[in-house]
Amino acid sequence: MDPRHKEILRKHRLDLSNQILIDDTIVQFLYQENILTESQVDEIQSQISNKKKTLRLLDILPTRGPRAFGTFLNSLEEEFTWVRDKLLQNLEQPNVPVQSPTDEWNIPEVTLRAVPSDRQLSRLASRLGSEWESVLLDLGLSTGALYRCRADHPLSLHGQVLAGLIQWRQSQGRSATVHRLLQSLQSTDVHPSTLDEVFQ
Repeated sequence: MDPRHKEILRKHRLDLSNQILIDDTIVQFLYQENILTESQVDEIQSQISNKKKTLRLLDILPTRGPRAFGTFLNSLEEEFTWVRDKLLQNLEQPNVPVQSPTDEWNIPEVTLRAVPSDRQLSRLASRLGSEWESVLLDLGLSTGALYRCRADHPLSLHGQVLAGLIQWRQSQGRSATVHRLLQSLQSTDVHPSTLDEVFQ
């Protein structure tokens, strides 16, 4: 998810939890559109109140790839148009403050603009754990692509992650920069210590 979209959801977190009912239309629409997995739907529905369900959804959405924000807005269109319009108005404001990934990761500008090498991607793959799928979804890989990574490397988490990262780099060409990779790592709340020596 774009850091700006993530910031808008964070900024309106409490308002959203008080204003929308997510039980039926919203969660099912997000599941239908392949934004939420079945287990995530179950996790959301297991919360004891609508407010807690909405807050859990807002925790999950930023990890669900670049389509998540737009699809969430679409899910509000039928029953919560005023909420959708309010979020869109915020999106149109030019100065929503978003922390730059460079502030937290402390990586030189020349490195940020570069396309990561096989060695760097392999180092990163060895550092990522269960969050790897969320990172790759945020980078734009499809759930089908992730499934193939798992199927091609059933016994190696490192192999699964590295295959996904290389596929992302191949599909994006020169746009597959370290900076773009850091944006997805930040969006999925990967701790900066994960990158110690990865891009050196």
